[in-house]
Parts: sequence; structure tokens; C-alpha cells
Amino acid sequence: MNYELKLTKTMRITFMRSLQAISLVLILSWLTLIQVNAQSLSIDSCYKLARENYPMIKQLDLVEKTRQYSVENAGKAWLPQLNFNGQATYQSAVTSIPFEIPHVSIPTYSRDQYKIYGEVDQNIYDAGNVQNQKEEQNINAAIQKQSTEVILYALKDRINQIFFGILLLDEQLKQNDILDSTIQNNVNRMQAQVSNGVALKSGLYELQAQLLQQEQVGIQYKASRKAYVDMLGTFINKQLSENTHLAEPQMLSVSSTIKRSELTLYDFQRNSYDIQDKMLNSNYLPRLSAFFQGGYGRPGLNLLSNDFSFYYIGGIKFSWSLGNLYTLNNNRQLDQIDREQIDLQKQTFILNTNIQLSQQNGAILQLREIIQSDNDIVAKRKEVTDDAKIRMENGALTVHDYLGELDSENQAIQNKLLHQVQLIQAIYNYENTSGN
Repeated sequence: MNYELKLTKTMRITFMRSLQAISLVLILSWLTLIQVNAQSLSIDSCYKLARENYPMIKQLDLVEKTRQYSVENAGKAWLPQLNFNGQATYQSAVTSIPFEIPHVSIPTYSRDQYKIYGEVDQNIYDAGNVQNQKEEQNINAAIQKQSTEVILYALKDRINQIFFGILLLDEQLKQNDILDSTIQNNVNRMQAQVSNGVALKSGLYELQAQLLQQEQVGIQYKASRKAYVDMLGTFINKQLSENTHLAEPQMLSVSSTIKRSELTLYDFQRNSYDIQDKMLNSNYLPRLSAFFQGGYGRPGLNLLSNDFSFYYIGGIKFSWSLGNLYTLNNNRQLDQIDREQIDLQKQTFILNTNIQLSQQNGAILQLREIIQSDNDIVAKRKEVTDDAKIRMENGALTVHDYLGELDSENQAIQNKLLHQVQLIQAIYNYENTSGN
């Protein structure tokens, strides 16, 4: 007996330890499941991933590299410029003295003459031309980058449509599951009544048919959701499963301040004409440079020799071309006209954006009022459905009429869900339109 008792205690201890181990595994699995379920995809992360994976984003790097090379090339104008030249000529006549000087031998130049030389030029003063070229390359790069930003910003609107479409389908699926559960409970209750002979089978069949229809609706919702999730996955370059959870966006406070990328683009375009004015001014200012030339030829610099010789010459060059003054005023007027055109485009854009914001703000206010009305409609519909259910159970109402009331309640709830998602989407569209 003592041995059997000890064995029993040992078995109990082993069993308890096994039970603890199993409990620990279940707890860890539960925590892991909670952690997995807690991971969700937010709309901000979708914006970020869509931007990073959109092919146009690579253009920003290309524009920056082009800017760096162009600015570097413009700066090299300050480096010494080396040129090599050569020529061989034959002249029909050469310089000669038509008289003789006693005891002086005057050489006769050859009609075939040769010269090869190299020249180094060093820019000293260019009236700011190089600096203006650098600024021009920088502003052109800024315009190209901002044009790309305008295209990338339009991605947010497409992400909004897909993201909120999935959220709406999620809410519709939840409501569909609730309706399925309600009908299933009625089916179970009706089956019991049919078994007891207090209800007709036709009512049971009608409930079962309605349940099958709801299952079809659920299949349609799931198929639509999968299509939307696949589109979202394509935009953000991620493999998303059908069970991907989307975090419900926070309700934002709307702002009427316009901060669109287009406004910055207009400013850059206007600034480019300020640089054009600087270049117009520098074009009619003088230039100053130093040079050194060395060569070999016949004749050289010695006018009294017809032999091949080496030579060099150095000095400072000064040049001042006033031809640009003829068109300076007209070119300035053209730049001013271009500025005014950009200002008009900017004003038109702001006007159209404000009109769009007014329309969207009106839609937001309307949806908020509609949702308040939806709450009352859903509450009334639920009271009607509850009353219809009691009358159906008491035989005072047909199953068909009850299902009609249940469908009306479900439609009211679906309308409320639709309006709630539309409200959040309208607010995000408003913020997207304003650039906030």
C-alpha cells in the first residue's frame, strides 16, 4: 500500500509538471498571437512605402547626380584653359623693303610660313558668369525634383482610395458576421419549433435560404477585400495576406492652410527668372583674363629673321562686348512676363484648391450630420426588428416579414458604416488636398 501511494504521488507530480509545461506553452502561444495580431499596417506607413517603391522616386537621385556634375563642370571654367594650334600657310606676297640700305642685310621672308603653338588662358574676372551658371543648374535641379514631388504626392490619393476601401469592407464583413449569427440563432430556434410541431417548415426554409444568401454576400466581400489588398501590396511592394490588418486612421483636425508641393514648384520656377536676370546683367559686363602662349615657327617674333625659332608671349586680355545691350531691355521684359504668367498659374491653382477644399469641407459637415441621423435610424430599426422577432416567435408575423425588417435594420447599419468610413476618408482627402 505504501509503495502504491508513493507511485501515485509521483504520478501526480509528473502530471502537474506536465500541466504546467502545457500551460506555459499555451500562454506563450497566446502572447505570440496577441503580438502578431497587434502588428498592423497604418496609412502613414502605406504612404511611406508607396513613395519609396514608386519608380519615379529614382528620378530624384538622377536629378541630384546631374546637378552635381553640371555644377562641377561650371566651376571648372576657373581652371586654366589649355589650347594647342598649328598652321602652315603660303602667301602670295611677303613684307619687303623696296630699297637697299648700305652695309645692312635685310632678310627676305619666305612665302611658306609655319607655326605651332600652345596657349594657356586663366580667367580673372567673368562678371559672375560662372556663379550664375551654378545657380542656374541648382534651380533647374530643384524644379525637376519638385516636379517629381508633385507626382509622388498624388500617390496619397490613390492610397486613400484603396486603404479606406479595405476598411469599409472590414466593417461590412463584421456586420455580415453579426447578421449571420442572428439568422443562425433564428434557424436553430425555428428548427426546434418545427420539431415540436408549432411552426411550419416553410418558415425554416426561408430562414435557411436567407442564411445562404448572407454567406454569398460574405464571399463577395472577401473577394473584393482580397483584390484591394493585392492592389495595396503592389503599391507598397509587400506581400500582403488576406488577413492583413489595417489600423484605423486617427480622426484629423482639418486645416485650411494650403501647403501643396505645387506652390513650392511655382516659387522655384519664379526664382529661375531672377537668375536669368543676373545672367543678362553679366553678359554685357567686361571680361578679364591672363594668357601665356609659347610656340615654334617661321618666322618667329624677330622681324629681322626668316629662320625657325621658339617664342613665347604672355599678358592680360580684356574684352567687352556691348552687343547684348541692344536686346537687354526686351529680354528683361520677357522674363517679367514669364514671372507674371507663373504668378497667374499659382493664383489659379490656389483658387481651384480653395474651391475644392470648400466642396470637401461641405461634404465633411454633411457626413457628420448624416451619421447623427444614422444613429437614430439604426436605433429605431433595431426596435422594429426586436418587436418583429417577438411577433414572429408568437406566430403573429410571418418569417418573410421578419426578414424584411431584419434586412432594413442591416441596411441602416451598413449605411452608417459606409458614412463613418466616408467621413474619415473625406477628412484625409481634405488634408491631402490642402497639403497637410
